[in-house]
Amino acid sequence: MEPLNIEETSRTPRIRYIPEKNKIEIKGKSIPEDPRDFFNPVLNWFENFAGSPPEETEVDVKLEYFNTSSSKTFLQIFKKLEDIPKKKGKVRINWYYEVDDYDMKECGEDYRTMLKVPFKMIEVLE
Repeated sequence: MEPLNIEETSRTPRIRYIPEKNKIEIKGKSIPEDPRDFFNPVLNWFENFAGSPPEETEVDVKLEYFNTSSSKTFLQIFKKLEDIPKKKGKVRINWYYEVDDYDMKECGEDYRTMLKVPFKMIEVLE
């Protein structure tokens, strides 16, 4: 599997795959100037990953803020993860949100209703 390690910037999230833990992390803000330029390689990576996944995969999503175009792309990414059980793998998305961040909590709940993968809401203190 090709590595995935995109460092966080002030406008884009850190997105990385930690193979020894079978964990994918998405963390930070997502307001890229050119969403297609930023996300196309990520979408391609997830497509390849879902084609031959490890036995179990955990996805930790710890976003502070994201714009509408990022929201749509995150849904595309999460939808690619729905293919993993078809390949005899297991996947779970952990959606972290701060206790008083009602918008981020609501976004997670929306994703959870749209997806056919285990989706855990995790409330954290600031």
